[in-house]
Amino acid sequence: MGGDARPRPDNRVLIPTHGRKPSPPPGPHIWDFAGETMGTTWAVRLVAPPALDRTAFQSAIESELAGIIALFSHWDPRSELSRLNAAPPGFWAVSEPFWTLLNAAMDLADDTNGAVDPTLGALVDLWGFGPPGPRPLNAFGTGPTVPFEDEIAAARAVTGWGMLRFNREARAVQQLGGVKLDLSGIAKGHAVDRVSERLTAMGATHHLVEIGGELRGAGVKPDGMPWWAELRQAPGAPGPRAVAALFDMACATSGDWVRNFEVYGQTYSHTIDGRTGRPIENGVASVTVLAETAMYADAMATALTVMGPEEGPAFAGAMNIAAAFVVRSGNGLTETVTPAFTAMLSEGA
Repeated sequence: MGGDARPRPDNRVLIPTHGRKPSPPPGPHIWDFAGETMGTTWAVRLVAPPALDRTAFQSAIESELAGIIALFSHWDPRSELSRLNAAPPGFWAVSEPFWTLLNAAMDLADDTNGAVDPTLGALVDLWGFGPPGPRPLNAFGTGPTVPFEDEIAAARAVTGWGMLRFNREARAVQQLGGVKLDLSGIAKGHAVDRVSERLTAMGATHHLVEIGGELRGAGVKPDGMPWWAELRQAPGAPGPRAVAALFDMACATSGDWVRNFEVYGQTYSHTIDGRTGRPIENGVASVTVLAETAMYADAMATALTVMGPEEGPAFAGAMNIAAAFVVRSGNGLTETVTPAFTAMLSEGA
């Protein structure tokens, strides 16, 4: 798995600054699990507690992941999110877990002034990154087309977190007609957290969970060493390799190289800025965030990417977020890190 990468002498090493001390692991053995979910891979490493077998953990992990897909997948037409997206105008009651995550997404949208926006599904689809599939090819068959301005305007007319209305007494969400929710900016991180919390409830209090490169670690390994994770950054990032001790800590990376397409030399990233209706064009190649939960790290990596190379670091610094930015410029790639990130490096010095 992408995590548990031991540091080398020339690495930058990040250590959590929360000051907690780990409890002793419940046994001497590490069990490994892996599979596929959400169009990517997942992996779990855990210190096996007594009285439970591998089957119990495999079943619990797969159950949590299946539950997330049934709620929030915009690729599965049977999911609760897909059914709400396809519903006619009106208020529609939703399940409690759906309600809870959507409210969390709206709080993040408020905190970031829309840099996290759960209503961008129509724009995501328009730009070829959603369930309808990639953009159609141009007349010459040499590459995909780019949406026309009127198409972007039409998609923007049914997006924007400020238009979403709730009936809190009925636990219902308003479908205005054509609004498409897309929680993929936080659902993967949320899934990591759900699996981590389920493992803890089962007594596996020392573990590492990864889904598609987003990680959350709890406790330590049997030898007392932390779960090490190599931080992902844009290819060619100028800083040396960085590894983090994920002791009660999560990390996530948003990068413009992960999913994109190119038209006449212009690269279009899967990260959409709801304020423009277009993929980001601000030069941010990647943002890596370390936080207490994977959902927050996931959301903030996206939000800081959308905010850009000036507003992003300023916001992260004000919010005490540990983040590393890699930005493209005329001079190549440059890196900026926040004070909270630097403080973790100081702990690891």
